[in-house]
Amino acid sequence: MEILQNFPLWAALCSILFAQVVKIPLSYIASRKWDITLITSTGGMPSSHSAAVTAVSTAIGLEHGFDSGLFAICMVFGVIVLFDATGVRRHAGYHATVLNQLVVDFNKFVSEAKSWQKKQETEKREELKELLGHQPIEVFFGCVVGLAFAWAGHYYMPIW
Repeated sequence: MEILQNFPLWAALCSILFAQVVKIPLSYIASRKWDITLITSTGGMPSSHSAAVTAVSTAIGLEHGFDSGLFAICMVFGVIVLFDATGVRRHAGYHATVLNQLVVDFNKFVSEAKSWQKKQETEKREELKELLGHQPIEVFFGCVVGLAFAWAGHYYMPIW
């Protein structure tokens, strides 16, 4: 099975897994609350998207050369992912925050209506996910994770 020998794939998958798992203790340090749901969540420190694209690009560069066309393709798509993580997705998270506040304010206004008070709380509102994108520092540390996994895997894993 050649897929088991695919170093760039494994470097990316391992860096994603590490970035997602490490979010849990980092969040605990910041909030003093354990949140296991962070393992499947978007956003947060470090960026698993950044870790993945950096790991796969670095691994491709190590295997095929940093002057190869394949590395150039990985870098271009990697930069697009990094830009998206810090730009569009982060601002979508800001918009979700504002929309959630509008829903709270609207629900407060409507709570005076007789029919509204009879409904269950879960029927009254549905929050949008606010943690969608990344701060630049989160993307940076995602890249550090990706680089570390690709370099370590290349030099210390004999099966590749």
